[in-house]
This record gives sequence, structure tokens and C-alpha cells, in this order.
Amino acid sequence: MTTHTSLTSSNGYALVNGLKMYYEIHGAGAPLVLIHGGGSTIETTFGRIITKLSENHKVIAVEMQAHGHTSDIDRPLSFQQDADDIAMLLKTLNINKANVFGFSNGASTTLQFAIRHPQMTNKIIVGSTFFKKSGAPDWFWDMMSKPSFEGMPQPYKDAFLKVNPDTSALYRMYERDVARMQSFPDIPEQQMKSITAPSFIIIGDNDVVRVEHAVEMHNLIPNSRLAIIPGGHGDYIGELATQQDSAIITATVSMINKFLDEPKEN
Repeated sequence: MTTHTSLTSSNGYALVNGLKMYYEIHGAGAPLVLIHGGGSTIETTFGRIITKLSENHKVIAVEMQAHGHTSDIDRPLSFQQDADDIAMLLKTLNINKANVFGFSNGASTTLQFAIRHPQMTNKIIVGSTFFKKSGAPDWFWDMMSKPSFEGMPQPYKDAFLKVNPDTSALYRMYERDVARMQSFPDIPEQQMKSITAPSFIIIGDNDVVRVEHAVEMHNLIPNSRLAIIPGGHGDYIGELATQQDSAIITATVSMINKFLDEPKEN
């Protein structure tokens, strides 16, 4: 896998709501926040596309509580809290409004961000997520009911240990993410309808999200687009645990850039 590089890049930590959150900034332009998936880091989720996205945007890539460079603290893990942490990070960086692109768990956080912080939300891209438990197929919840640390993809483990060699922290992250998914809270339909930001929903046709559910989400969010792309969970962005198909990845980035560049309707 190619490590991402950028002409303009910096990284650091910000104290947000008691959490020492790691972030990276790449490129220049309109702010675009990237929120990784569960069990992941910036590199595992976005490593194959971050350079492309930073050609036209000021990319702010984060690692959430207990993930990658960001240590765990003694508080519950929730998508609402993650959304509030992103909002506080943006305030710390003096960014009033941003586009947000979240993948998987990061997309659940993105939905919460748009619901809880509408004034800070420009546009959102939600990749491979569901807003209620019935949105995922039965096999997904069967897997979640009897998880095993051994079953966690090795690339995720390797990527975590590369930035944090503490194996107990890796296991703690795994436990945290599993527990959060096992108690996944449905987002009420009224809250989904309340999202005013232009939204781009992306899933694979062989994803952890049922196609019918993605259509339902598209119908609920007033100003939304929907793309269903051939492949599995994260194939379309070249997520680390997937096969790389450069043509599909390039097409996805092109669609994302087109969506972000379109003028907003008043």
C-alpha cells in the first residue's frame, strides 16, 4: 500500500472534550473532514484516496477515541460523542463550517454531526452505513453476536500497532467497537428528515448495508444523492482490507469531487 503524501501537510493533537485527538491536515481549499471506519486508522480507510482528495480541498483527517494515535479515555464510545468531538476540533482549528466524509462507523458519526451541528455542516458524504439495525443483513448481526478478536482483519491490527505498539490498547479498541455495534442505536426517521445539508450516500452492492436501506435513507434525507457501486465494504475507496480496483476508486473520487464542487441550492 502506498503511504499518502501531500504537498501541504501537518499533523498534531488537539484537546477536545477531554480527549487528546490526533489529526492531519493535507492540501488547501474548502475544509473536508475525513472520519475513518471502526477498528481503523486514517491510513486503513483513506490511505489510497487522501492525496487525490487533498488536491482540491483542505483535508482534515482524524483518528477517533481509542483509534490509532488517539488514546482511549474513561467515557462511553458513541457516535454522538464522536460528532461532538469533531465539532470541537473544528472550533479549535477556527473552522466554522466543513464538508464531512465518513466511512462505515465514521459515516454514522457524520450523520450525527449533520443532525447535532447543522450550522457547522456544509455537505456530507456517508459511505457504507445504516441508520437503523434493520439496515444491515442478518449475517452481520449474527457475526456481531459472536465476535472474536482473531476474526479482526490482520491489516487493521498491523496498522494500529504501527502507530501505537500497545497490544492491550488494540484489544481495548476492538472491545469498544464491538460493544458499540452490539448496542447500535437506531436514528429516528424524523432526525434523518431534519438533515438539511446536501448529502451523498455511497454503498457497495455487496456491502454491510442492504441496498433497500440505502434507498430508504436517500428518500428520507431531503437533499441527497445515492450511488450504489459494484463491490463490497469499502472497495470503492480502496479501503485497506479490500482488493484495489483503481478504475472504481478513481471514479468514486471523481463523483465525490463533483458533488463537493456543485453550488449549493439556496
